[in-house]
Amino acid sequence: MTLSDEPTAASRVYDDRDAAGADPWSIDLERIQFSPYFSRLSAVTQVVSPSISGAPVHNRLTHTLKVSAIARVVALQLNTRAGVDVCNPTVVEAAAYAHDLGHPPFGHLGESTLDRLARTELGLTDGFEGNAQTYRILAALDVVENAPHGLNLTAAVRAASAKYPWSPSVSAAEIERIGPPRGIRRAPDGAYRVHKYSVYDLDAADLDRAREGVDAEPLRQTIEGAVMDLADDIAYSVHDVDDFYRAGILDHAPIAAEFRGWLDEVIEWRSREDAEVRAELAPGAGLERLRRKMRRDDPWIADDEAFLAAVSDVDAEMVTDLLARPFDGSLTAERRLAAFTDRWIRRFQESAQLRPLDTPRSGPVALSPSAWHHVEVLKFVHKRFVLSRPDLAIQQRGMSRILARSVRALGEWLEDDLDRSRTPRRLRELIALAQEQYAALPTERRPTDAEAEALARSRGIVDYVASLTDAQAFTLSEAISGRADRLWSLGQRL
Repeated sequence: MTLSDEPTAASRVYDDRDAAGADPWSIDLERIQFSPYFSRLSAVTQVVSPSISGAPVHNRLTHTLKVSAIARVVALQLNTRAGVDVCNPTVVEAAAYAHDLGHPPFGHLGESTLDRLARTELGLTDGFEGNAQTYRILAALDVVENAPHGLNLTAAVRAASAKYPWSPSVSAAEIERIGPPRGIRRAPDGAYRVHKYSVYDLDAADLDRAREGVDAEPLRQTIEGAVMDLADDIAYSVHDVDDFYRAGILDHAPIAAEFRGWLDEVIEWRSREDAEVRAELAPGAGLERLRRKMRRDDPWIADDEAFLAAVSDVDAEMVTDLLARPFDGSLTAERRLAAFTDRWIRRFQESAQLRPLDTPRSGPVALSPSAWHHVEVLKFVHKRFVLSRPDLAIQQRGMSRILARSVRALGEWLEDDLDRSRTPRRLRELIALAQEQYAALPTERRPTDAEAEALARSRGIVDYVASLTDAQAFTLSEAISGRADRLWSLGQRL
């Protein structure tokens, strides 16, 4: 898509706001920014809650703002290098602002919990996926004047918001034509497993129309969608180091041991058998497992020498230089951290480049091979030394129970013939919307009336719980269990 492209009538139902003279993509951006779903991101955990870490950490909103800033710079750089407008920076910015709208309370823990409940207890075969929930908000759940459902966005912004532009029902034949992209894997039995997707079956027709409107390649991100995805990776890889260094969670000693344990024995690690490496607990084994995973999943870009250079650079600039000196809150420490963050983000932004669609594992815009390896190593530090911590796991198990308690209690309430009418009105409206969508599915995919009623109730419950902030989720769980101590302060907020 280029800057000169105009949305067709099929890409949007125009309303009175289009007469204001603003370009349609700026209107889309404004609608996302003013959405209550966007506002709630300030109270949704990115990785850990500030109340847990004891230090300021990113929430979904601050993460989103940084993704948007990075994405716009990358879009403008691509246009400058190409000499033509290959990427619409306003569409990129809108997609970046939208990209995390669907994330539920408690970060990725909430996402996995809702997905498990949706599949195993609520009968939703397409489960719960944060990316698909984002698209559902844009296309169905959020509201704007003069549109029956959704924000009435242009095809370009809707298509760019889809990181994984397919539904869980994508056909094997379609996958076979280009090979499995990121988010879809081939199992040992030959069947494809869809792990990531950007649209539920209920909303798939809308995404199809959006992608037809911008002439997107099958199973491929648009250019703007690829830039948004790349910016998300950059922000995630760098600002998690910022967060957990400040909080004192990134302990220098074990991280240094891991890096030295691999760098000092590179040749020996490469010579060992896969089974032996999988079982190994010694420092360095985690990085070796990462190297092998990258080669296995992405042989088109993974390179042993580039991996070695990335590990060496992260060891020198993060482990040896930054983490060796604990963050003490001083201006000197702030300056050192700011220099580290700015330097790495700028490197990654400048490395973004257009690339041919010669592998299903890459979009039309990608990091250079060197930058890609560096991002993967930085993300490894976060996964290995933050997400794997037992104290975080204990807290997350409690959060999982909070969501499970609410989902089950709402289901029981809706089955109570004597008290169903007192369920929150918003919940009943979400169920009615889902039922309307099930009734509108093509005949070959449409469930029976009884099945549609049960599925709509399940999808409505998931939509309702997923739209809560962390605090609202906790309050709902307590209240619905009879333990709320401020009954009337709940008001209509739930």
